[in-house]
Amino acid sequence: MPQSAAKKGEAPFFHGLLAGRGSARSRPCLTGCHSAAILVVMHDDSTTPGSPPHATAAAPAEPAGKSIRPLEAIERRVLGVLIEKAKTTPDQYPLSLNALVTGCNQKSNRAPVMSLDEEQVMRVVRTLQAAGAMAEVFGSGKLPRYRHLAYDWLGVGKEELAILGELLLRGEQTEGDLRGRASRMDSIPDLTTLRGFLDRLAERGLIVWLSPPGRGRMLTHGLLPDEKLEKVRRELGTAAAAKPAARPRAADPDELAGLRQKIAELEAEVAELRQRLGE
Repeated sequence: MPQSAAKKGEAPFFHGLLAGRGSARSRPCLTGCHSAAILVVMHDDSTTPGSPPHATAAAPAEPAGKSIRPLEAIERRVLGVLIEKAKTTPDQYPLSLNALVTGCNQKSNRAPVMSLDEEQVMRVVRTLQAAGAMAEVFGSGKLPRYRHLAYDWLGVGKEELAILGELLLRGEQTEGDLRGRASRMDSIPDLTTLRGFLDRLAERGLIVWLSPPGRGRMLTHGLLPDEKLEKVRRELGTAAAAKPAARPRAADPDELAGLRQKIAELEAEVAELRQRLGE
């Protein structure tokens, strides 16, 4: 399989694992696929551009052509940990099974806190491998190590993956909290920048809004099973929010024009009041 061009600022990565990449999906499902083999190169987030990979190993590829599917709780934790550690501790990535279990049970930046054993994590490793979301690789030693394939499985860029990784680790949260937490993985300087990424993710169903626009707006990722998403909405009192399959409505041009006119009128009134007070 040929290696595609790397994103600027990142080492090369293998593309083509996500079926229909870039298409809009709200509740993606698993589709048929073909088997293949690739040479796994261990340096997506874990090396700087131009540096040699840590190790390579012939390994069975995750079947090409699989689309995104909802994830169970431990699957979300394992994938979130791999995304986080690839970005925050690249020297220790890909992770050994022991390091992966430790990351899953970490008490900071986790909600809920879990207490998983190696057997539980290993079962999930196999299901995520089958989905095409992660891979087992071998470095200089004999023990296997584990890495995510989330860039291609989800079809996202650096900052978008940081956002989704944070949501996988902590679940629903406000825009402000999310920006601060995701910025430890990749820089997101302000809420305006964050909202640009969120709008693109929402169009593909990869994030779900849980409350209306405004201060403290809540959201979560779009990888929750339907029943779990509805439970989250009930707990937040937002059961009447948009259905999972709903896509953001494009703004009406006439409505935008009317809002701009109102803003201009308000600005004129404020300016007049300031002038009077100054007198």
